[in-house]
Amino acid sequence: MPPMSMSWWAAGAIGAARKRHDGGGGEQQPPFRSVALVVGSTGIVGTSLVDILPLPDTPGGPWKVYALSRRPPPPWSPPPPAAVTHLCVDLADAAAVAEALAPLTDITHVFYVALAAPHLAEARSREANAGMLRNVLAAVVPTCPALAHVALQTGSKHYIGPPESVGKLAVETPFSEDMPRHDYRNFYYDQQDVLFDAVVSSSSSRRAGAAAVTWSVHRPSLIFGFSPRSAMNAVCSLCVYAAICRKERRKLRWPGSLGAWEGFSNASDADLVAEQQIWAAIAGAAAKNEAFNCSNGNIYKWKQLWPVLAGKFGVEWAGYEGEERRVGLTAAMAGKEAVWAEIVAEEKLVATELGEVANWWFVDALFMDKWEFIDTMNKSKEHGFLGFRNTVRSFEAWIDKMKLYRIVP
Repeated sequence: MPPMSMSWWAAGAIGAARKRHDGGGGEQQPPFRSVALVVGSTGIVGTSLVDILPLPDTPGGPWKVYALSRRPPPPWSPPPPAAVTHLCVDLADAAAVAEALAPLTDITHVFYVALAAPHLAEARSREANAGMLRNVLAAVVPTCPALAHVALQTGSKHYIGPPESVGKLAVETPFSEDMPRHDYRNFYYDQQDVLFDAVVSSSSSRRAGAAAVTWSVHRPSLIFGFSPRSAMNAVCSLCVYAAICRKERRKLRWPGSLGAWEGFSNASDADLVAEQQIWAAIAGAAAKNEAFNCSNGNIYKWKQLWPVLAGKFGVEWAGYEGEERRVGLTAAMAGKEAVWAEIVAEEKLVATELGEVANWWFVDALFMDKWEFIDTMNKSKEHGFLGFRNTVRSFEAWIDKMKLYRIVP
């Protein structure tokens, strides 16, 4: 495998969205060198993977892509390139998964970025997320003789535990991949165990002559990306909040705590996460059977991003004004469905309901306290992945994409 030039990490993926929107780029002609199964293809990183993989300069290509999701692509999605085939299946239904994936015996790489409803209690979340991954791997590993790699996306909850463990565990920063698991279980641990079991046992269950399957685990922080349907897309929810403030001629007020306003954070650009997964899938020994943090490589404060958001929507803003004036978005945005409907009609946006594109509880949880979830990218860089993002520019770019696709005005 020839070395991957920095030009791809710097530019190849960044232009993917605009290329697809303009109708250019992304078309591939067989024969394909690699065949990807993107599980969770309409999610926040799945969308980036489906944008990036078919591009002519993506390493490991030309790529053929099977895009797997529970629901059909949303109405704002442009027509996919010829290299992409979309499939709908409920990952919780083992029989349906087996039936849908049975014909896809040419898969060489799996990118698993799916997530069951994030608001589930941890016990149910563990069962649901582990079961979904198990169903996919049981259908793919034994039947795809060319399968080379499985990339699993988890996240920083690996280090901090599930919501119900907050305050009960000692959390040290920066997060590094060699930190031991907490005794308090969460579904990321279960998913990794499912992955390890499937890969280790593959030697006896796969077809004769098939090579060993390698794996990688990717742990992003808060993800900045597109996918307006994603329950954990803070950028989209904040854009909707700003649009409603503009419509009602109100200031864009900070809805969170002082700690969240002034504390350091890091974020993960969705394209960067996709790039790291593609790198790990084809880098061979450099990334074989390893877990990697994946963040932009710098830190920021929300007090830096808030004026950027206000500027994109032409509204005045206010920062932290004291606990007595603090109102969370769940309360502030209650009953705004009709306001959003007016905005959609007046601005000729893609038809959406407010609940499709804004998730107030997630933003309130994000801003409720001083969450300094800082990781280190040293391991990733030492193993050869040098991608990075400027977080302020990343934030701006995803707002611009929301506007480009007429999700927000």
